[in-house]
Amino acid sequence: MTTPIALTIAGSDSSGGAGIQADLKSFAACGVYGASVITALTAQNTRGVTAIHAVPADFVTAQIDAVFSDLDVEAVKIGMVAQRDVIEAIIAGLARWSPRHVVLDPVMIATSGDRLLQEDAIARLCGGLIPQAHLITPNLPEAAALLGCAMARNEAEIERQGRALLALGCPAVLIKGGHGTGAESTDYLIDASGTTRLAAPRIATRNTHGTGCSLSSAIAAGLARGEDRLTAVRRAKDYITAAIAAADQLTVGRGSGPVHHFHAFTHVDGRSPRKPS
Repeated sequence: MTTPIALTIAGSDSSGGAGIQADLKSFAACGVYGASVITALTAQNTRGVTAIHAVPADFVTAQIDAVFSDLDVEAVKIGMVAQRDVIEAIIAGLARWSPRHVVLDPVMIATSGDRLLQEDAIARLCGGLIPQAHLITPNLPEAAALLGCAMARNEAEIERQGRALLALGCPAVLIKGGHGTGAESTDYLIDASGTTRLAAPRIATRNTHGTGCSLSSAIAAGLARGEDRLTAVRRAKDYITAAIAAADQLTVGRGSGPVHHFHAFTHVDGRSPRKPS
């Protein structure tokens, strides 16, 4: 039996709630083996980012080649890329290895509000990396920043921005509605065939650290398991909604805490819900 493998190319979160750490947790929770390429080290916790140390581009290349030369990677999730030379290394690596599925989460600003992508890197992200992705997953502020416009205020504006992002060269865009208002948090999957609305109840919690990372990696996990794009997105949406709903079961940090990646495997008191065989 083939083991489905997904690779995350992203930054490290020292507090464990976002980035590489969240991606690997999501991969495991969604039933795939996770590999990683680290693009940056961050000193951060639930209250913010205090320092960023970029990994040299040639070492990012070495990690990419080490993974792909040995592991049968079915899907790649890309998160924090930090700076232009790292983006160039990733572009070259994707061209060299041609993975079947690439999910790009254009991480630009952390949950705490700290900036994670240098200004001069945005143009290369749009012109070089987005065209190599099969799905990009910006939230409302990120979609606006990529297009250099104001944040969408309604469904019609979200669809227009989605179409504009498709014009950058990727076949599908998932604009996440977590920054919106109202009783539902609605994401919009936009591709050549139309727009699919994916709604879920908006959950009142401040513990949303790593939400975007976890959603995109859950999508990549579904693609690695052989799901079609819409099925992978729907199941990932269900997964992250449940992870947010269970987030307050955890007591981690004094700021915006992490979602509960392993909500399906752990009771509130920490015991496994599965009965021993």
